[in-house]
Amino acid sequence: MAKIRITKKFRFEAAHALYGYDGKCKNIHGHNYNLFVTIIGAPVKDDSNVKYGMVMDFGDLKKIVNSEIVDKFDHSVIFNKNSPHKELADELIKNGHKVILADYQPTIEEMVIDFANRISSKLPSEIKLHCLKLEETETSYSEWFAADN
Repeated sequence: MAKIRITKKFRFEAAHALYGYDGKCKNIHGHNYNLFVTIIGAPVKDDSNVKYGMVMDFGDLKKIVNSEIVDKFDHSVIFNKNSPHKELADELIKNGHKVILADYQPTIEEMVIDFANRISSKLPSEIKLHCLKLEETETSYSEWFAADN
């Protein structure tokens, strides 16, 4: 049975700060993120199935990624919960701001690992996450491949 990869692109905006970093990114700043989600599977062969010919309905993939990533991270500020930014985060939350307190330093490398775990756990068993690409700027991105993990 042929395996096919399909990819959907998602966008969200978020701010972050890298605690302890020795460059400009130690300051709170934002990005327009692009997330490319590639899954792999066999197209449905049952012609009586409404998903006939599809690996996965793009609408179903969109629901997963929106609920696990976009809805949670869009227009948020992301801090490492183990940094002194926790005090600022608490104040922001108290004033109605959307804050993500991550278990990691919020670099695109760590974010893409988090996103892979979140998305993989929600996919149907016959569909696998093949790779993710997370663009932070036009010239900078991180990639996660299932084959490497």
